[in-house]
Amino acid sequence: MDKMTNPLHARHYADRSICQEVRVCHREQLARQTFLVRTECPSIAQRITPGQFVMVRSPRSDDPLLGRAFAMYDVALDERGLPQSIDIVFHVTGKITRLLADVHPGEPLELWGPLGNGFQSEPVEHLVMVAGGIGQTPFLALAKEYLGLQTFGDQPRNVSRIERVSLCYGARSADLLAGVADFEALGIPVHITTDDGTSGHHGLVTSVLEQVLDETELEVLIVCCGPEPMMEAVSRLAIARHLPCRVSLETPMACGVGICFSCVARVRLEDGSWDYKRTCVDGPVFSAEQIVW
Repeated sequence: MDKMTNPLHARHYADRSICQEVRVCHREQLARQTFLVRTECPSIAQRITPGQFVMVRSPRSDDPLLGRAFAMYDVALDERGLPQSIDIVFHVTGKITRLLADVHPGEPLELWGPLGNGFQSEPVEHLVMVAGGIGQTPFLALAKEYLGLQTFGDQPRNVSRIERVSLCYGARSADLLAGVADFEALGIPVHITTDDGTSGHHGLVTSVLEQVLDETELEVLIVCCGPEPMMEAVSRLAIARHLPCRVSLETPMACGVGICFSCVARVRLEDGSWDYKRTCVDGPVFSAEQIVW
């Protein structure tokens, strides 16, 4: 699909985003200092697709003044099966995440979205998702879409249903693993690694990724999100094996719409040179071979 006709390209998505005050309808703790917050926002929920994000801030405070970007974790449906709410999952690291960790149902938040270029539909037989830290957050909805369990967005997405989805998930310790049960409930095998050996394989997530790749004979697509060193290692592994790999960058964003240029990443151009591209409007999803790590 040409960039200028792609409905998720920056040329199109900014005009389709919505900024509105919404209400929190659910909050729960998933792991140590890791929470899920659900907000009622049907107009955004019906438009957002896997890999896109929303900017979130508190309308009751100007500290911090700017919002923060959060990947869409899932879309909750109402009793009619229509998109009603958006789930975000986050680890508490700063002012906004500390604020979100303390919200209660009924409290207001300000959401702006959907934003960014998410995952495009690609023909594949085995989707292999690789997450580090809180990097699993863009993948639950993507897995649902590829498994044919749920559709996302208000424009047709030709995603071919597949039978095989795997998650390789690395964290520092067992008490930081978040949302594992959500993936397992979809029938997805979760291959866990921890830095301290408290759960799963004691070591790097690339170790279990190599094992998954060695054991499959299907056509593979790798998607990856997490700390930059991990994404670089996964990208190099994928390129060495001649496998397509899409990375969802976690570059900090201030505006979310490409105005401030605070979230630039070095991206290779077609002529072999590189230039800075804004993660918020040209990404956050890029092909691994595009990124100059």
